[in-house]
Amino acid sequence: MVQTTRADGIKAAARLFFCSRNTIRKWCSRFDGTLSSLEERSRAPHTSPNKLSVQAEREIIKAKKRLPTWGAARLKRDMDLPYSEGAIARVVKEHGLARKYRRKKHQTKNCLRQLKKQWRLWQQISVDTKDLMDMPEYWLQTRTMDLPTYQYTAREVTTGALFLSYADELSLTYANLFAQRITAHLKAHKVDMTKVTFQTDNGSEFIGSWQAKQKSAFTKTIESSKANHIRIPPGAHTFQADVETVHSLMETEFYIERFYSKKNFLDKAATYQQFFNYVRKNSYKENKTPYELAQQKNPKATLDILHLPPVYLNELFSIRHPTTKRGHDVPAYP
Repeated sequence: MVQTTRADGIKAAARLFFCSRNTIRKWCSRFDGTLSSLEERSRAPHTSPNKLSVQAEREIIKAKKRLPTWGAARLKRDMDLPYSEGAIARVVKEHGLARKYRRKKHQTKNCLRQLKKQWRLWQQISVDTKDLMDMPEYWLQTRTMDLPTYQYTAREVTTGALFLSYADELSLTYANLFAQRITAHLKAHKVDMTKVTFQTDNGSEFIGSWQAKQKSAFTKTIESSKANHIRIPPGAHTFQADVETVHSLMETEFYIERFYSKKNFLDKAATYQQFFNYVRKNSYKENKTPYELAQQKNPKATLDILHLPPVYLNELFSIRHPTTKRGHDVPAYP
């Protein structure tokens, strides 16, 4: 454009480049023979009377470092910063303190998996129950063969090992029996129970009445074996993700089976548990089985370390506490 102006004049250049004559004069006056003289110049003001002072910037930086996950609006509101949100955001960005991204859900899961991978064998056992009557196919079989309606599930977190039992109802008594079986099994294999933690939710089958002032029978059983019992915070269902994952898997891998009797159901449940612990490889745990991971963490682990066949807890209770034949057949005190 400058060369055309010098050759043909301002008006001719303005018509050719579809711009005003003042634009032609502006760039002709800037051109000094080098291309760098035609580069865009900053339009920022030479003075900024409202610019934050160094002390103000330090105050913002101090607040951001103290609460790194808070945004500009929350820093201004909760830290009583007398500056605009834009100014706070600018200072945070200029000093490289802005949070670049929010961690995705799958990234959080991967981080948790890596953390749990480092845990000791038997460091934590998550225990939960599953209502089996919400599966239409299984519900029909239950009505015709009197199959159990609740599953009691325990899962060793770092290896994913699975232990099952069944009952006809949710009960503190049955949960207590389930805990007794697991703790006795671990003691028989010389597991240091002082380093074992059982984690449950806040269901009545684990804690008893919400008004209870004493520890439940389930907790007492755990603590009598020298292990620890912890409960997840109310509503924090993700804390039980390991055992909930098993429930989801069993809906598509086990409960699609056709059962022919209560005994057949228990036999198939035992077979599935053996398959899960010794054969089924977990893609989220290095493509290894729970037993392979148990051996990796404890080379002295015997083959039967994960072998605890499921039982009907109501039948086990009736064997241990048979009803009296006198009076009105009131059961013995458990």
